[in-house]
Amino acid sequence: MAWFKRESGDLDNSGKKTVRTEGLWVKCEGCRQIIWKKDLEENLNVCPKCQKHFRIDARARLALLLDDNQYETFDGNLSSTDPLKFVDLKAYSSRLRQAEHDTGLKDAVINAQGKLLGRPVIASVMEYAFIGGSMGAVVGEMITRAVERAAETKTPLIIVSASGGARMMEGVISLMQLAKISAALARLDKVKVPYVSVLTDPTTGGVTASFAMLGDLNIAEPGALIGFAGPRVIEQTIRQKLPAGFQRSEFLLEHGMLDAVVHRKEMKPYIARALDFMTAAVSRQPSAVSTS
Repeated sequence: MAWFKRESGDLDNSGKKTVRTEGLWVKCEGCRQIIWKKDLEENLNVCPKCQKHFRIDARARLALLLDDNQYETFDGNLSSTDPLKFVDLKAYSSRLRQAEHDTGLKDAVINAQGKLLGRPVIASVMEYAFIGGSMGAVVGEMITRAVERAAETKTPLIIVSASGGARMMEGVISLMQLAKISAALARLDKVKVPYVSVLTDPTTGGVTASFAMLGDLNIAEPGALIGFAGPRVIEQTIRQKLPAGFQRSEFLLEHGMLDAVVHRKEMKPYIARALDFMTAAVSRQPSAVSTS
């Protein structure tokens, strides 16, 4: 039997039978090994040889975190405009249409409400395939609404970041989202609702500079690129070679900028245990006594 799986056989122009294997194999960027795509998917898109965590989309992330892949989405009808009529290599409006066609989303985040191992949660998950997961007015508004819903319903919040940062096509409007979301998270903290921030590859720019690092618990997947400016930009600025593994999640954990690095297979039970701990801690706190 051949070492590959025969998906279909066709005759080429010379009359010889050929076998199509395109798309059945994936080359790991970590160990450079060739992996059977089905095996990779069954392993949660983690290389079975070197444990390299491949990027996954927002829907796959929700399926990974929420029980039985059952959840209710909200605020998915919001879509970006083009206030600056921005054009670089192509018009921003064209980029938006193409991204919506490719991902089936209105913008680079999905808000959902479901259960994580039986615990009600609100999840806001970023989609990197939508213009690099960049944060514009709609992403900022949707994440803010998720935070406000969590505060109103006293439901723990999970934000999964995967982003290149603020969306330059919206200029200062995108930068305003940093303060907007951070202010909403401050209000969430006041009502003592847990917020778990999950940083995935990549989490950079204004997202890192705001909500991604403001969790009650900040955790990341192995090997995730996390930082403000990218390593290439830093090297060109300081004209020095950066240390090996610079800005990877393990480097940040070692330097006290993360609470934990968690394997994708362990992410769901790890968050569940963390939520149990945080909600129990809140319930043990004495209620405030009025002195008036």
